[in-house]
Amino acid sequence: MTTLLYLPTIFGISLDVYLIMILLGVPTFAFFRWVLKKFIINTRTRRITTWATTIVATPVIYMGLIMLLLKSLSYHPRYDFKRERWMAAKEKRYELSSDIIDSKMLLGKTKPEVRQLLGDEGNTDLSDHWNYYLGFRPGFANIDPDVLDIEFKDGKVVKVGQHET
Repeated sequence: MTTLLYLPTIFGISLDVYLIMILLGVPTFAFFRWVLKKFIINTRTRRITTWATTIVATPVIYMGLIMLLLKSLSYHPRYDFKRERWMAAKEKRYELSSDIIDSKMLLGKTKPEVRQLLGDEGNTDLSDHWNYYLGFRPGFANIDPDVLDIEFKDGKVVKVGQHET
């Protein structure tokens, strides 16, 4: 199998990670040197402390930036449930699903009431488990759409949840 770009690894870590760490380490080093200059008079102690702090802080900063990136990729707005928005934007229903679940607005409703509110998506009155398509929620490697899961007992909603298909 051929790859388009081969990056060698050192200790199981790709060279691009080392390059990013160096690019983060230089300003980190400069920052700590500037800060510690005000607090540590002895040059040797300050130099050792600056290097040690930079070596510890740079990977922490790197991981923090990665976590921030992953969090920003999975962000999506959450809105209060409005039937018009639910019916109009089928691919973005995940934005409304939290309000449906958290407010418990469906609990105790009958099948016709749920159908009136959320529409008919082929769920039959014979089934006690109904599903409503919510679309693809933003996220890292999110390849499956979400579904609103409604469970009925004795013709009334007893449980509402959400999961990926």
